[in-house]
Amino acid sequence: MEKEVVENLWNGNREMQIQAAAELRKFSRKQRHNLAESGIMVPLVSMLHSQDYEAIEASLCALLSLAFGSERNKCRIIKLGALPVLLSLFHCQNQTVIELTIATLLTISSCNANKVAIASSGAIQLLAQFLNTTNISIQSQLDTVATLHNLSTCQEIITPFIVSSGVILSLLKLIHISEKSSTLVEKAIGLLEHVVSSSESALCEAASIGGAVRTLVETIEDGSFQSKEHAVGTLLIICQSCRERYRGMMLREGVMPGLLQLSVDGTWRAKNLANNLLLLLRDCSNYSSPSGKQINHEAIERIMEEIDDAEGELAETTLRLVQEMVAKLNLSR
Repeated sequence: MEKEVVENLWNGNREMQIQAAAELRKFSRKQRHNLAESGIMVPLVSMLHSQDYEAIEASLCALLSLAFGSERNKCRIIKLGALPVLLSLFHCQNQTVIELTIATLLTISSCNANKVAIASSGAIQLLAQFLNTTNISIQSQLDTVATLHNLSTCQEIITPFIVSSGVILSLLKLIHISEKSSTLVEKAIGLLEHVVSSSESALCEAASIGGAVRTLVETIEDGSFQSKEHAVGTLLIICQSCRERYRGMMLREGVMPGLLQLSVDGTWRAKNLANNLLLLLRDCSNYSSPSGKQINHEAIERIMEEIDDAEGELAETTLRLVQEMVAKLNLSR
């Protein structure tokens, strides 16, 4: 059976190659390892160059099977010259091929040895563009975010490739238009916080994008627990970079109610981040480190009750109420 698959991939006609590629998924991990060692990835990569979408799909599925759980095979895909043709497939007219291509990039990007090569190929710019494409599945959007996250773990990639490729703007657009409580937003805003915390250039880029603060505030209000945590973490980083510049902007966008709520019922990390940001947003001229200062949760709970009771008024006079809430917090004087 294995010998027949090898023979058909190397010397078979179109139908035989497609059938052989499909058969690979039925083999055990050990059998797939042996087949990869025999060199079958060479004809599989060659199949990617055809104009036949059925053959390309079969090849991509086979390569994914061989790459799964094997760092060596992930490297082989790159070394065999598959990367340029994978990127060219982003422009094809077959949705299944595009989504399989994204899945393949996700798989090979998990290998540390491949990350710089993938980033240098122009893949990040293509992935950033696809983040906001409406005609791909949610799963492929998730795969795209996961691929970018894989690449972002390599520090030398973040500034020259991720920041310059428009990823931050694409992430913010995706978060803005998507359901804030969705898994997609959770993953996207997690990547945003990671990138912003890892690079000064990324921080400056995120802070300079119009509507970024509003999008993050909306996520604090309506996101999942994890999304809220990442959103407040990102806002804290932005505010710490230049309190004088961003404090007023965050207050005008109505961040306080969400922060107060988060400091009461957020995750452990979200509570700490929210408390630190609340201290930064206080109307005092000499902010000092929050270490040793604790938010009075009873005061916060009382304020939250007042917000709930004054919902209509809050919509009209957010800034005034925010100033009153900050004055009531008066936590460490």
